[in-house]
Amino acid sequence: MRGYAPEKLENYLSHDLPVAPEAPTFASLGLPELLLKAVEAAGYTHPTSVQAAAIPAAMAGGDLMVSAATGSGKTAAFVLPALQRLISSEKRAVPGGGPRILVLTPTRELSLQVTKACELYGRTLKWLRTASVVGGVPYGAQLRAIRGTLDVLIATPGRLLDLQKSGRLDLARVEVLVLDEADRMLDMGFIDDIRSIVAATPDTRQTLLFSATLDGDVARLAGQLLKTPQRIELASHRDKHEGITQRLHWADNRAHKERLLDHLLRDTTLDQAIVFTSTQRDAERIAAVLEASGHAVAALHGGMPQSQRNRTLTGLRHRRLRVLVATDVASRGIDVPTISHVINYGMPMNSEDYVHRIGRTGRAGRTGLAVTLAEHADLHKIRGIERFTTQRIPVSTIEGLEPRLPEPATHAKPGAGAGRRGNGGRSFSARPHSGRDRDTRSERTTGTPQRARRP
Repeated sequence: MRGYAPEKLENYLSHDLPVAPEAPTFASLGLPELLLKAVEAAGYTHPTSVQAAAIPAAMAGGDLMVSAATGSGKTAAFVLPALQRLISSEKRAVPGGGPRILVLTPTRELSLQVTKACELYGRTLKWLRTASVVGGVPYGAQLRAIRGTLDVLIATPGRLLDLQKSGRLDLARVEVLVLDEADRMLDMGFIDDIRSIVAATPDTRQTLLFSATLDGDVARLAGQLLKTPQRIELASHRDKHEGITQRLHWADNRAHKERLLDHLLRDTTLDQAIVFTSTQRDAERIAAVLEASGHAVAALHGGMPQSQRNRTLTGLRHRRLRVLVATDVASRGIDVPTISHVINYGMPMNSEDYVHRIGRTGRAGRTGLAVTLAEHADLHKIRGIERFTTQRIPVSTIEGLEPRLPEPATHAKPGAGAGRRGNGGRSFSARPHSGRDRDTRSERTTGTPQRARRP
């Protein structure tokens, strides 16, 4: 893959992630020699648990529903069997437009990550044609990329549907459809887009669904789109996040919260940090405040042009930035192993987003710290998170920055109500709030209504 050394992509496959004892090597999974060479060239021999379980099942040809923890190597769990299908099939030489493998992702960042993984694992396949189509990028280059015979297409739903409805993209050749981060796509309101895209693919396709949870809205979607799927569940919102230390700091008001934030970011053990805010406006404001205080910081949210978002992420990966202030658009799809701290300055929209936020640290076998700064008005959200994860978030104080207001009443009993999933698994909000500045629907904040859902 041009421009990316294997060591820069260690999160896709990692020596440090949990190794499945029943499948000690990638060779034992039945992958073809060409893919084994690419994997070994990157320095990896042992599959993670999700890779060991999902790769053979996907290569068998059936539909799959897979739940795995963030940072567990799930990208390789669907990319490698998809490439194996291309290698083993004689249809590669058949002319025609449109992709044979289609991967849908909720965000541009995750689409870029999957595209890099395809190029890394397919580096020995000289004939492989991979393309990515996402919103916020000029149409011209993307139209050129999808012309002619295409092997793999990675896309966000909005732009893909634009191209398909305009007749510029034919999905009649799709053999494998991957729904990556399916729960996130539902949260962002892409259900109708997904149904329209799936309707344009052949009924004979294989469908692989990957999600943080496999119940609620995701289970209903799977029931509509998948055929007697095999269920592989290796992660749960109740997982203990052993490598991540969680802390809760109560703040009296915004000014107190900002003092706590500044103190946390001056911790000498901090390598790089993501500070999560609830709105785009807060992301810009907090980034400006921190920059004025001397921090190497930048904001990232869905209202920014894609080129600016790319520059910001490049600065983070190359360590030109120490702090990224982001909305939930960055809670999935950013694999930067040097993120040592995650700080929730603004509360997440729902409990699942909390799990994905803190999953940005402690990746690839490393340890991390996740700190939540909450005001008294956030108590019900804290309780919702604790019910959802069945874990209490330990309360901590910083000498000299203790809250003046008394600590709120005891947390909710862990596990209480955790089984009530009628709201699709969200403990305190079934759907993103309709507020225009909430970035869980960040791709709806700009542009005309026709492009409101374009990622």
